[in-house]
Amino acid sequence: MDFAILPSHAGVDEAGRGPLVGSVYAAAVILPADYDLPGLTDSKKLTEKKREALALLIKQQATAWSVAAADVAEIHQYNILFATMRAMTRAVAGLPIKPTKVWIDGNRIPADLSLPAEAVVKGDLKIAAISAASILAKTARDAEMYALDQRYPQYGFAQHKGYGTAAHLAALQQFGVLPQHRQDFAPVKALLAQGKCFV
Repeated sequence: MDFAILPSHAGVDEAGRGPLVGSVYAAAVILPADYDLPGLTDSKKLTEKKREALALLIKQQATAWSVAAADVAEIHQYNILFATMRAMTRAVAGLPIKPTKVWIDGNRIPADLSLPAEAVVKGDLKIAAISAASILAKTARDAEMYALDQRYPQYGFAQHKGYGTAAHLAALQQFGVLPQHRQDFAPVKALLAQGKCFV
């Protein structure tokens, strides 16, 4: 891993592009050169417990951090890709310190990002600030799913986190589509066409 630190650079990553429900999240993180975050890597390679522990440490140690989201209405209006770009732009704008450059995980840079930026494929495995951002985005996204699970326990959001698992699809079939579901995602769209809405 290339975990070189440039204290004026921010790492940006997203979480929640694939699920059928809820907002898409993005985080931006500027790390100091002397960060101490054992086990820091792509959030998908960590257990939930490890992610939660690292998220607390990141917030304590980061020079600056910010989490933002684009909700289901924006996903419906703009599509998931552009909603994700909007969330990333908001996360960078929310940093209390303006970075001199932004590293973004993936192969796209938000069009309205008014800072020098570089897209880094698999950046969450290469650049520490992006890894940190991936963890903050993922834990924020999971927190939304736990809150949704409290309101609608029959859907199992705490377990599948909104992804299109067999259990989630079965719950959708049985209980209908919630307002928080992404209307343009194929399984949800198909059920809406059948008139299967949550009552």
